[in-house]
Amino acid sequence: MAEAALPVIRVLVVEDEPLAAEAHAVYVGRLAGFELAGTASTGQDAFRRVAAASSAGTPIDLVLMDMNLPDGHGLDVSRRIRSAGLATDIIAITAVRDLDNVRGAIAAGVVQYLIKPFTYSTFATKLSSYRDFRAELHGQASVVTQSAVDHAFASLRAPTDIPRPKGLAESTLNPVVRYLQAQARPVSASELMEPLGLSRVTARRYLEYLADSGLVLRAPRYGTPGRPENEYSWKPGR
Repeated sequence: MAEAALPVIRVLVVEDEPLAAEAHAVYVGRLAGFELAGTASTGQDAFRRVAAASSAGTPIDLVLMDMNLPDGHGLDVSRRIRSAGLATDIIAITAVRDLDNVRGAIAAGVVQYLIKPFTYSTFATKLSSYRDFRAELHGQASVVTQSAVDHAFASLRAPTDIPRPKGLAESTLNPVVRYLQAQARPVSASELMEPLGLSRVTARRYLEYLADSGLVLRAPRYGTPGRPENEYSWKPGR
């Protein structure tokens, strides 16, 4: 019997800054397997939307929760959602980096933590790892094995948690990412040089970093004269 397809993940964006809310909504729309269920600018509105969607039989699967809201803290909203028995997962979005907030997020059942500012590639990787987490548990029996649980939670440890090597600049990384996303076929470091004005060594460093981060597929290119080289392509859905 064929395995059932994973249902589309419905996402609520909770963010009081209009430009940030719009950007996060656009990011969600670009990701395969996700759909925007709406946006909320306050904690009260977020809770109301999650509760209403659950009552209507169209539950919100994931909330992207800003931690600093006009009417309270995002963790308080998260705890209220939990105490009401509403089955939705939460990814915290915040510029606050102190350990107490991180511990509080974990205690409130937050499954991922996105620290502002972040790029689309980081956003996409976090949500893709969350999608992998759901896929690992989708279709499991009501009683799961230790192995199934281990694999599911391993999916939440996003590959971009690999520290960026010193000397790799965001201003160069972003154009490399956009160029790879636009290509219909894999490219080598040599082929990346000219369009982005990079040296071969620099191009290879960025490509290798993206491959090690899990965002890019890396494979040897066969049948070319001279030194063997790798080719790189953006992972589908990333």
